[in-house]
Amino acid sequence: MSIFRLNHAVLYVRNLAESVAFYRDVLGFDYVEGGDVHRGAAFLRAPGSTNDHDLGLFELGSHAADSGAGETSVGLYHLAWEVDTLGDLERLAGRLADAGALVGSSDHGTTKSLYAKDPSGLEFEVVWIIPRDLLTEEDRASSGALDLARELAKYGPDARSGVGISRP
Repeated sequence: MSIFRLNHAVLYVRNLAESVAFYRDVLGFDYVEGGDVHRGAAFLRAPGSTNDHDLGLFELGSHAADSGAGETSVGLYHLAWEVDTLGDLERLAGRLADAGALVGSSDHGTTKSLYAKDPSGLEFEVVWIIPRDLLTEEDRASSGALDLARELAKYGPDARSGVGISRP
């Protein structure tokens, strides 16, 4: 027996309506069928997902303190959401920047990543993975600042993420 994949993530947030709006309007998540905001919780599905839900949000209220994870306590650093194409990563970079949520980006060699924070200050990553058949030794060895325009010129906006790596 072994782990197959992450099924869903559940986050505690300050303001449920604000968080739902962010994940819906900026990242494209939607409610699961019949899963509207109720009893301080909402369940959302990522675009194109066949999962029951990919994200659960539970409201704590405005009194909730910032997470101390990584600074004053142990805890989760971030979740990484994978996009289908490099063009999707570019579009999300703009949407995250427009929402004031984009806090960084990085070229990890085999992956191209954006880092952002949701309205409760919880950090997450949005990642595009170089398809195995396009991966070079230079890609595997490189890391540093993300030059999204260069990556788009190299791979094109329609290059599918992770084919042969994160999916069959």
